[in-house]
Amino acid sequence: MPSTCDAATTEHAVTEALLAAGTVVVCAHVNPDGDAVGAVLALTLALREAGVNAVPTLADAHDAPETYSFLEGFDLYRPCAELDIPEVFVALDTPTWARLGDAESVARSAGTVIVVDHHGDDACYGSLNLVDADAASTASIVWRLLPALGVVPTPAIAAACYVALMTDTGRFSYSNATPRALRDAADMIEAGVDARRLFTKVYESRTAPALALLGRVLSRITIANNGRVVYSWIAANDLAETGALAEETENLVDVVRQTGRVDAVVIFKEEVDGTKVSLRAKCPTLDIGAIARSFGGGGHFAAAGATLDLPLDDAIATVLRVLPGGAA
Repeated sequence: MPSTCDAATTEHAVTEALLAAGTVVVCAHVNPDGDAVGAVLALTLALREAGVNAVPTLADAHDAPETYSFLEGFDLYRPCAELDIPEVFVALDTPTWARLGDAESVARSAGTVIVVDHHGDDACYGSLNLVDADAASTASIVWRLLPALGVVPTPAIAAACYVALMTDTGRFSYSNATPRALRDAADMIEAGVDARRLFTKVYESRTAPALALLGRVLSRITIANNGRVVYSWIAANDLAETGALAEETENLVDVVRQTGRVDAVVIFKEEVDGTKVSLRAKCPTLDIGAIARSFGGGGHFAAAGATLDLPLDDAIATVLRVLPGGAA
């Protein structure tokens, strides 16, 4: 089926396809973060409000991240292996087929694939593609779809969108915390969001094991590339030894980001099949997304990631070479 990334022409087509669907599966990328979870739950709840049979699923065999279990609709998640092929599959915050992981086969078998995303490098692989690279989060696009769906935002829908927006803007501190993003946040609060409660749930509810892991990451902080890069790492045995959950690593890069007078920030996470790399830019002219794409990853101008098929030490050396001050 033909695809397009023209947001102006597809918003109506997207809502029309969703409202006409008998069954809809809603999914985001593997290793879902706050925006992925928030956008999926917000759209699922909105579609159910509109009378559409919508089910959220995950792109991999892991459970949904417990760090977001306080959001309404979290208990609706179903493993993709248990789902029938839907009329419509919605891929949220997922710029490529590969990032759909185990859910890719379900998506490819669906009658219609709708991509809703805010990544500038989205491959527009859907039947319909609603891509807005200027949106602060994918949930921001979902939020703006609600009127077209005929849905008045409930406090639960607003909360899911707010958590997504808050996490993807780094607590409203990144450059994507635009006037439009802040107006959306205000509208979400007017719709019933308890901003203080959600901030506490996301950022002030760390478990003791998560804090133990944080201590290890902080103890390993290293300044490199003539002072232009700061990095740390999570070793393969750290989760088992501290008892921290995999999802409790999500915001660690932002803690390391507090280091001053650097251009780039990196967290390396040693995994069975390679090394996961999370990158952040502090220099406003550094395109960290392009660097991530050079390693087969992706993301945004100032925040991106990739997985390298290399052991930890080799991955560190390889990434440092292409960052500011490196030898490349």
